[in-house]
Amino acid sequence: MNLAEIAKRRYAAKKFDGNKRIPDEVFAQIKELLRFSPSSVNSQPWHFIIADNPQGKMRLAKGAEGAYAANHPKILNASHVILFCAKTQMEDDYLDKVTDQEESDGRFPNPESRAGVRKARQFYADLHRVTFGDTECWMQKQVYLNLGTILLGAGVLGVDAVPIEGVDMAALNEEFGLTEKGYSAQAVVALGYHTEDDFNASLPKSRLPEAEIFTLL
Repeated sequence: MNLAEIAKRRYAAKKFDGNKRIPDEVFAQIKELLRFSPSSVNSQPWHFIIADNPQGKMRLAKGAEGAYAANHPKILNASHVILFCAKTQMEDDYLDKVTDQEESDGRFPNPESRAGVRKARQFYADLHRVTFGDTECWMQKQVYLNLGTILLGAGVLGVDAVPIEGVDMAALNEEFGLTEKGYSAQAVVALGYHTEDDFNASLPKSRLPEAEIFTLL
């Protein structure tokens, strides 16, 4: 597998074939990527709403109406659609929950190790909660790390995908009661297989030249 070639080959699908479905065993791998994506101090400040049937996709498509109507068919014709949500607060109880899970998964050889990890997690959380005052933005960044993982992972699996920020986040927050649950909608990713007439599939990849984006020390 040549990862660079996959990165060059994958693209933002503009038109999905509504008759093609991602096999269950393939989407199971995408779900695992959602779970195991990296995040700062393993904070995992996310939640995912997944639709793989017409009823579920119609609910997600409520965020693609009016000014966002161009994205409506992408959501409805995709095989699977994921709404990426970010936590809006990083509570101490949540930090404890993450640390408890790590202990359950065998990451701490002794109580001192657990205490050290919990202290470090508190330090970095407080940098954003207290010092910088940008906790919500910090957690949204972690969600976008996850989104990037999914886009590349889909390319490896031969699945087409498109990230969609052009949706009404407020409408999706309301549709799924996200605010009350301590989350906010951030982006949608539609996945499936493109149609033969998807214009973007045949266009050459375009990126800024290496000399402009790299500084080699």
